[in-house]
Amino acid sequence: MIQTENAKLAKQQVDDFGKGVKAIRDNLHSVIVGQEEAVDQLMICALTGSHALLVGVPGLAKTLIVKALASSFDWKFSRIQFTPDLMPSDITGYELLGRNKADGSHEMVFRRGPVFANLVLADEINRAAPKTQSALLESMAERHVTVGGVTYSLEEPFFVVATQNPIEQEGTYPLPEA
Repeated sequence: MIQTENAKLAKQQVDDFGKGVKAIRDNLHSVIVGQEEAVDQLMICALTGSHALLVGVPGLAKTLIVKALASSFDWKFSRIQFTPDLMPSDITGYELLGRNKADGSHEMVFRRGPVFANLVLADEINRAAPKTQSALLESMAERHVTVGGVTYSLEEPFFVVATQNPIEQEGTYPLPEA
């Protein structure tokens, strides 16, 4: 009797999950037309806790797909535009000298970077120098960042979608193998 009820509950949970995935997929397809494979692959990555790399020339609605995905899941979204002058601290955050409100003394205060979101769009990741690209790797692999010797956990779930311009385009750097 207990096994039957557990089996019914499990089936109901699987059915509910399937309906939720279909609703999100339908929502994405109402925003994005003609990108079925990209939408499906992003959904798989989002649901399995992995990250994604979208490669293509500018103008293919890569940013729009990622924004719509974040909206569909009701996730906190941030976008990092990778440029040659982008610094690692522009991604992770930084410490600065601040004033303690209680007693007026000086103290180091951590300012969170855009990586502190559920879904982070690393736009045109291959336009930044490898040192800056690597600042994103710790967060992707470990789900935390370390700044000033202190480790800060990232949001859960944490999902990075990077876009990359074709390597033949001027002003791009190759991505590290990691």
